[in-house]
Amino acid sequence: MKGKPAYLGLLLAFAMMLSYIETLIPFAVGIPGVKLGLANLAVVLCLYLFRFREAFLLTVVKAVVCGFLFGNLSMIIYSLAGAVLSCLVMAAMVKSDSFHIPVVSAVGGVMHNAGQLLVAYITVRTYGVVYYVPVLIISGLLTGIVIGTVTSLVLPYIKTVMKRSGQL
Repeated sequence: MKGKPAYLGLLLAFAMMLSYIETLIPFAVGIPGVKLGLANLAVVLCLYLFRFREAFLLTVVKAVVCGFLFGNLSMIIYSLAGAVLSCLVMAAMVKSDSFHIPVVSAVGGVMHNAGQLLVAYITVRTYGVVYYVPVLIISGLLTGIVIGTVTSLVLPYIKTVMKRSGQL
């Protein structure tokens, strides 16, 4: 596909815009790691438009670039751990072709939080992080369902545009 780099660039720019918008939304629930995850919309779209390799690349670049722009090194490490685990699990679910997009995204949201919890446990070396698990599971499910629903609504239109331009 000749236009694949352009589409991947657009998805990265889209993820960066959503990440920036998320920094502007006052969403504080008092638990570290809970956020809307709007930028993951680009990753879920990428999983359904391209192959795992492209989605994984987008995931890693998004985590690093957005971390440098809107966070710090610690945020990059947490984000990478969650994003990589999430992408791996979602890619396996997409490949199986047995799950609807909101389900894939919801599991991805939970796995993102699980990856971050793993890094938190390794960093602080205490089981106290386990107390965050219920809230992080619920928030991952809810935000994942929203992201997946939006993806399932937008994806057909993007595929139509890509087909018309001969890119799909």
